[in-house]
Amino acid sequence: MLRKLMKHEFRATGRILLPLFGILLLTALAARFSVGFLLETDSWFLNLVGGLLTTAFGLAIFAVCLMALITMVNRFRTNLLGDEGYIMFTLPASVHQQIWSKLIVSTVWFAATVVVIGLSCCIMAFDIRFVGDLWHGFLNLLDYAVRINHLDLVANGAAFAVELLLLCVLGSFGLCLRFYSAMSIGFSFPSHKGLLSVAFYIATGIALQILGGLGMALVNDSWFHRLLLGWEPNVSVVAGMHLGMWFLIVLELIYCAVFYFLTVYFLQKHLNLE
Repeated sequence: MLRKLMKHEFRATGRILLPLFGILLLTALAARFSVGFLLETDSWFLNLVGGLLTTAFGLAIFAVCLMALITMVNRFRTNLLGDEGYIMFTLPASVHQQIWSKLIVSTVWFAATVVVIGLSCCIMAFDIRFVGDLWHGFLNLLDYAVRINHLDLVANGAAFAVELLLLCVLGSFGLCLRFYSAMSIGFSFPSHKGLLSVAFYIATGIALQILGGLGMALVNDSWFHRLLLGWEPNVSVVAGMHLGMWFLIVLELIYCAVFYFLTVYFLQKHLNLE
């Protein structure tokens, strides 16, 4: 059932995001044309057009990022908390499957947004070969590490890449779940649901800042703080960096677990679709 829910999510969100990706790439082509031709002329009108196209490219990047976030939030609201919720909660799918389908699809679209923005920047710079050069440089570095028998560099590099990927995925989940939990709590009330959702989102932000400040005060000047900074003589800098990454991963897991619990609890026990 999770696969069917994800397929439905991709169709619903793709109708919005895929055209925006196409517009961004076209805007990048137009901006590249303006930089290469229009801004090099002596005509003030062509310079003005070129400047507007370049500005439109920057605005298009901002719009795509914003729409990816808005689509994620609005999809949860309309599909589970609006009129569609009467249908969705009658399907043979648990609340967990409903939430996970949206988390996975949102994370995929966030990753696609980053890729498309990177591609559009390459188009704007007219240097698509940069991607190929970067890949060849990576292969040369890997070959060099193997030839000089420094496989520990390869292993640590691969471990850092996995840790960073895991941290990014959890960061995407945490971003979504904080919105989901605020809306789930806000829509448990009979009225002013949208306003209360915003209020709970702000309240959780304040609570996180307070907890973060307390955590920084407790960790400051401790053994663990010195370890993360690489100042502990008994632990290597690389090991300290790995421990720091896993410390962040564990924190992100706790963060996601708290907001996931709140989302599931209020959807199962206190959802008010009226």
